[in-house]
This record gives sequence, C-alpha cells and structure tokens, in this order.
Amino acid sequence: MSRLYSRLRRLLQLPESRYTVRAIARWLWTTWRGNRLQAFLNAILGLTEVAISLAMVWAMQRTIDIASAQQEGTLTTAIAVMAALIIAHFIVQIARIWVRTTLGVWAQNRLQEAIIERMLHARWHGRERLHSGDVVSRLTTDVGTVATFLTETVPSVLSTLAMFVGAFVYLYQMDAWLAVLSVAILPIFAILSRAYVAHSRKYAKMVREDESAVQSHLTETVQHRMLIKTMQCIGLMMQRLSDVHAKLRRDIRRRARFSIFSNLVLNTGFQAGYLLAFGWSVFRLAARTITFGQMTAFLQLVYRIQGPARDITRLAPACVAVLTAAERLMEIEEMESEAAGKQKMMHGALGITIDNLSAGYDDNDHDTITNLNFVIPAGSITAIMGETGTGKTTLIRVLLGLLQPRRGHAIITDEMGNNCEITPLTRCNFVYVPQGNTLLSGTIRDNLLLGNAHASDVEMTTALRMACADFVFDLPAGLDTKTSEGGAGLSEGQAQRIAIARALLRPGNIILLDEATSALDADTEQRVLHNIMTDHRRTIICVTHRTAALDYAEQIIRL
Repeated sequence: MSRLYSRLRRLLQLPESRYTVRAIARWLWTTWRGNRLQAFLNAILGLTEVAISLAMVWAMQRTIDIASAQQEGTLTTAIAVMAALIIAHFIVQIARIWVRTTLGVWAQNRLQEAIIERMLHARWHGRERLHSGDVVSRLTTDVGTVATFLTETVPSVLSTLAMFVGAFVYLYQMDAWLAVLSVAILPIFAILSRAYVAHSRKYAKMVREDESAVQSHLTETVQHRMLIKTMQCIGLMMQRLSDVHAKLRRDIRRRARFSIFSNLVLNTGFQAGYLLAFGWSVFRLAARTITFGQMTAFLQLVYRIQGPARDITRLAPACVAVLTAAERLMEIEEMESEAAGKQKMMHGALGITIDNLSAGYDDNDHDTITNLNFVIPAGSITAIMGETGTGKTTLIRVLLGLLQPRRGHAIITDEMGNNCEITPLTRCNFVYVPQGNTLLSGTIRDNLLLGNAHASDVEMTTALRMACADFVFDLPAGLDTKTSEGGAGLSEGQAQRIAIARALLRPGNIILLDEATSALDADTEQRVLHNIMTDHRRTIICVTHRTAALDYAEQIIRL
C-alpha cells in the first residue's frame, strides 16, 4: 500500500511534507484536550438534530398518508407533531449557533494564547526565520482553521455517521434494494479521497504561503510608510504588492480548477444516485406497491444518506486545510525554548565578569565578539564604546541572556562573592533601556506598568521625574494619556524618556543603557544621566557613542 501511495505521489507531483499525517494528528489530539467541552456540546446537539431530522421524515410520511387516506389517524394531530418537530429542530439550530459563536471564540483564544506564549518563551536567535506578518497570519487564520476543525468539524463527523446509519436502516426496512443501491457509490469516494486530499493539500499550502507573503508585505508597508514616502518608492512597493497578489491569484485559480473538476465528478455521481432513487420510487408508486407518503420518505431518506456522503467530500477540504494550518503552527511550537525554571534574582550591588567570551548568531559561523575579557565591579559605572559592527549589540544580548556564549563565560557576582552564570533566568537582574522609540499603543500608564505591573502612582511619578519626563503631569489626562502605535502623539525625546522611566520601575540592580539618550537634547541628556548615574545602589553599564556619559564613567571598555 505504501509503495502504491509513493507511486501516486510521484504521478501527481505531490510535495513531501515536513511532518507526517500521524505527527500532525498527535499534535491535533493534544491541542483538542483543552477544547473538549465545545466539541462534546456540538456532538450532542448534532446527534439530537439527527434524531429530530429522521423523526421529521416519519412525521411527513405519516401526515401525507393520513391526508391521502392511506393510513388512519387525525390530520390535525399529525400536523401538530410535525410542527413540534420543526420547532425542536429550530431550537437545536439556535443552540448550535450559540455554542459556535461563544465557545468557538473561546477555543480560538485559548489556542492563540498558547501559541504566542510558546513563541515568546522561545529562544531568541537575532535573525528570525519567520516574518512578523507571516507569524500574524498563522496566529489568526491558521489558529481559526484548527480551532474550527477540532470543535465543529470533528464532532460533526459523529452526527454525519449517525445520520448515514439511521437513514440507511430506516430505508432498508422500507426497501432493501434501494438502500443498497444508494450506498453503492460510496466505495468509489473512499478510493478517490486519498489522492484528492493529497493533491488538495499541495494547493492549500501554496495559497496559505501566498497569503502570508501578502500579509508580510502589507505589514512592512504600514510599519515603514514614512520611509516609503520619503524615499519616494511608492510605485516600487505597489509593484511588489501587485506581484505577490498576482501569484496569489494564480495559485487560487489552480486550486479552483482542481476543486471545480472534483466537485463536478462527485456531484455527477450524487445526482445519478438520486435520479436512480427517484425513478425506482416512481415505478413502485405506479405499480401501487408504495404510497405517496412512502415515496416522499424514500426521497427524503436517500437525500439523508447522500447528505453524509456530501459532508464527507466537504470534510476532505477541511482536512486539507487543517493539515496545512497545523503544520504552520507546529513550526512555531517547535522553536527551541529558553531555559525554564525559577528566576535567579540576586540582591545588593552586582558585578559582572566576562571571561574569554566569544559569541555569534546561529546562521553565521563567524564570531561577532571573540575572546572578550573584562570585569565590571559592583556599584560601578562603566561605558562601553566601539565602532559599528564591533559587537556592542551582541554583548548586550549576551548579558540579557538572549544569546548564549559559544565559548567562555559571562558571570554575575553579588556582594557575598556568589557567582551565577548569565542565562535567561538571570534576566530579572537587569534594568534594560533599549535605544529608539519602544512604546506600545495604549496609555502612558499601560506602558509604565510593563516595567512593573504592580507599580503605584507614587512609584510611577518618581520614575518619571528621574527620567525628566515631568511633561506627563502637564498633559490633560496625565498618566492616562493615550498614545498610538510607536508612541505616536509624542516626540521622539518624550517617548524615549517614558521608556527610561518604564525601565527604572524594574527591580533589577544592573542598569543597562543602550544609546538610551540618543533622542534627547544635550541639556535634557545631562539631567537624565545625572539622575541615573548618581544612584549608587545599582551597577550601571552604558553603551554609547556620545561623550556625555563619559563624565560619569569610572571605566571605559572599548570593543
């Protein structure tokens, strides 16, 4: 069988998948564990709807036979039973909509939170393999596809099988030959489904990759629209967008042609089967071997037998889509995680020892910093300087535990002489002020709370004054002043001072300033540095090209 499948893959030119179907199925099973309530409710409601649907066939047959005097009974009672079943069916449908729209969002949120948390805990590589736009596409479209499949599609399989078995048994009791003929076409679908799924998966993956490319281009265009305007390259960016759109349309057309052909073949088979059932029941009605109500029941039951078969053909594209979506989410989840465990908070003034340190990035064999040695005493002020490309940023990332040394050691030492190797678990000891505008959308208060989620208004006020961000108190809404993405509405200097205040709210005892005053004028820079540098409770490391910090530095390290 496997040899036949391999030949089929070569014949259809199907690409090899990074993950096996079994591996994806295991991942889906694990993901499903947190969403079983909705799946259970959908399954119960689906089975209830099947029971009501079959009861409606019986009620319709009985009502028609009573009306045509083929069966004894009260017509008003039969109509009342039919009406009750219709109302019950309507109630079940409303319940299914409620479950889908409420618990469905909850299921997507849970999965989205789990994926992004895993990504945030992943080891940082400096040069990320996935574009941010592609990641956003995976966290929205692919998460929605997986959540819908697990909570709605999978439970629907149970009701689909129940409908098929129930309708077949009901029809078999009325006419065995017609029941057998109605299901005779299903083995053909089973034979064709494997090739259909594999081929559809190829097209689904191509289209999803195209959609991610469009998402990535749009994300970069929106983020850098000022650069695009000033570089006067709007035409070029629009041409690139047109190119990725053209590829998306081309692959969608290819997928559509395959889908249309497949549906044409399948629907031809279904219509032929229904026509056969119609002709069979008409001849039996003409021969007076069945009543008009039974003929109506025949056609209703054949439709309910073919309905599950149609659902199976719809299940194939859903399986294809979820295989593609799961594969894309698994690529995020398999990112190597940082060291896990309890944070190693060290108290008192802290020093740093760099011993024969060499470090670089995963996609580059070249060491960015090589055989670096220095000591930063506890409570000291150190300036790190060097030309562009000498490894200042790499050193910062090593100190923050983002990059692990290839050789040598980076060690934190406390007042008692206890040593601790720098890892992600020692990051809590650092107060990091990055260069540039790093504010998030929200309010000034929201941004400050990122430094310390439990900070009081008094603590935030103290941090703002220390960062010379007193202007916040003159704003109409004060701490609750809203800022847009990237701190829009504030000047670069104002945004940078708020970012400094945010960092100063952190409890770490090593302040790491990375060109932290680059957007400030000379006078403000002097005041900010004075406020920070005269706080001798903390060790201060200042990475800078500017000379203002040198007036406070007790040692200068040049890379």
